[in-house]
Amino acid sequence: MDLALLRTFVTVHRAGSFTRAAALLGLSQPAVTSQIRTLERQLGRPLFLRQARGVTPTSIGDELAHKAAPHLDALVEIAETGLDDESAVRTLHLAGPPEFTAERALPALSRLSQGEGQGFALRASFGNAQEVLESLAAGHHDLAISTARPRGTLLTATPLCDEEHILVAAPRWEEHIDSGKLCRKGASALDNLPVVEVHESLPLVSRYWASVFDARPTASGTVIVPDLRAVLACAVAGAGLAVLPRYLCAAALDNRDVVALHEPAVPPLRTYVLVVRTGTLAMPQVARAHEWLLETAAAWY
Repeated sequence: MDLALLRTFVTVHRAGSFTRAAALLGLSQPAVTSQIRTLERQLGRPLFLRQARGVTPTSIGDELAHKAAPHLDALVEIAETGLDDESAVRTLHLAGPPEFTAERALPALSRLSQGEGQGFALRASFGNAQEVLESLAAGHHDLAISTARPRGTLLTATPLCDEEHILVAAPRWEEHIDSGKLCRKGASALDNLPVVEVHESLPLVSRYWASVFDARPTASGTVIVPDLRAVLACAVAGAGLAVLPRYLCAAALDNRDVVALHEPAVPPLRTYVLVVRTGTLAMPQVARAHEWLLETAAAWY
């Protein structure tokens, strides 16, 4: 079987589209289509179902990708690092959410690359859960951090850590909120108070309200900014209430730049997972980073 055909097949499988695969491979779309048809003729089975937007692998296509992709990735690793140079610098390409990656993962991996990396170089990109998983599947990254678990067998996820969410605001807002009323009346005690969030849909506030108060927020966002670090800065400045991960606002809480407005018995949690393409933990830099993050995360509270 022609390895070039397999490489094209795996790229289409990961990209979910002939058009995107062609762009990744530097080929024309007709060339990609022709190669996939050639491989399908050789195997005597269809590998993809063509749809209006992209393609969906058949069961045979999924099985072939699961078997072939790790070996192709290993061949790419050999081609990039060479066979003879054991000291060659390997590069880990990481993707994840900006705040968690910047505050947690990158400091941990930077220490690994400096102290124990043995030629370990690091490149990072930020994105939401869908973006980082698609980028990982397409081969742009080696390791991803996500709050969403991937489907199928092409990607493998391992739980990393839980993130506790806290309802916070600048101290001046305490006088507007009666803690006793909050306990008795729940979310209604917070009606009409300004909210700082990362999106108009209020994803963190909505999740907190549903988990703690069994309700939906009635307020709209007063300040919307797509970075939790900016949300914290706005909350410290007194712009309104915010729901933030404890690790991000711990120092601000200690300094009373913000205060916790509510301490539920069971705080809302969000789980992060480490995701790799199945089989790529055989690659040294991926295995080291994966193991190091899991060990380091045990001390994150």
